[in-house]
Amino acid sequence: MTARIYRHSTSVTQSGPGTAKPWRLDFDIEAPRSIEPLMGWTSSGDMKQQIKLRFETKEEAIAYAEREGVPYRVEEPKPDTASRRVVSYSDNFKTNRIGLWTH
Repeated sequence: MTARIYRHSTSVTQSGPGTAKPWRLDFDIEAPRSIEPLMGWTSSGDMKQQIKLRFETKEEAIAYAEREGVPYRVEEPKPDTASRRVVSYSDNFKTNRIGLWTH
């Protein structure tokens, strides 16, 4: 029963940075999922895979895992390489605009 500590990313449908992205601790899957014969639903006897704990910092998540005796691995977030350029609607109508007029 190992746990994964990582920084949860925002949804791709969100345009802004939004709120702070908390750190999460998720347990890895121990038992494979199976198809329940009566209804055909996917089921599993492993209930720990449903647990998703949130922490404000990575250190809090690590301290929890060590206190509870859970082996863990930390996945560092990738650095944000895409710098956001602030663009407003009025920039489309500037007289010193570089590029073709597309309206």
